[in-house]
Amino acid sequence: MASGSQNRTSGERHLGPWAIIALVGVAVAFVTASSDLTEIRRAEADIHWAEPVLWEITSAIAIIALAPLIGLAMRRWPPREDNLLRPGLIHFALTIPFAAAHVTAIFVARESAYWAVGAHYGFFEEDGVLGTFVYEWRKDVLTYAAIAALYWWFQLRAEKRPTPTAADPRIEIRDGGAAVFLGPDDILFVEAAGNYIEFHTAGRTHLVRGTLAAWEARLAARG
Repeated sequence: MASGSQNRTSGERHLGPWAIIALVGVAVAFVTASSDLTEIRRAEADIHWAEPVLWEITSAIAIIALAPLIGLAMRRWPPREDNLLRPGLIHFALTIPFAAAHVTAIFVARESAYWAVGAHYGFFEEDGVLGTFVYEWRKDVLTYAAIAALYWWFQLRAEKRPTPTAADPRIEIRDGGAAVFLGPDDILFVEAAGNYIEFHTAGRTHLVRGTLAAWEARLAARG
């Protein structure tokens, strides 16, 4: 029972934030693409409607795919009340490879899509590789921070849950009018004695009313 609870907690901690990120990512992509289309119509620009949709979808897919890696980083270097600086610096540094992976993914996806229809995108042509990366990195710092905060919240929530305790393996028997608790290792053997059962332990023998079959089933359930 405790193992199942721990597995559910682990699954919630891993899949819960990722599912939220996926839903929010799709919603943001839809809203941003819609805004881009509105601006394009207002400017009467010669841009096909599918282009902003492609831009936002490729970015959202890349971020959603990379999000679990941020979760891994948060588990590896979790911020603590007594240690915020070091994890903070580590995660700030990790925004650079995160942005690099994001930029690489959208570059490959968009250039491939444009090439497939015989068009040219030119992702780095306007600002160059460095300028484009810095532009995307500024946004990705905020994206990383938001995703990291979500994973951190799930971690703190899981840590505050009480740890399931194992059931007491001892059994209660009634020896006369007294309640006696015996662990499985305390019982040497059990035998029938008329309408009673004798529990033999190292220290003494306990006489308990009942049938041998009923007590054997009860003891087997306790291991």
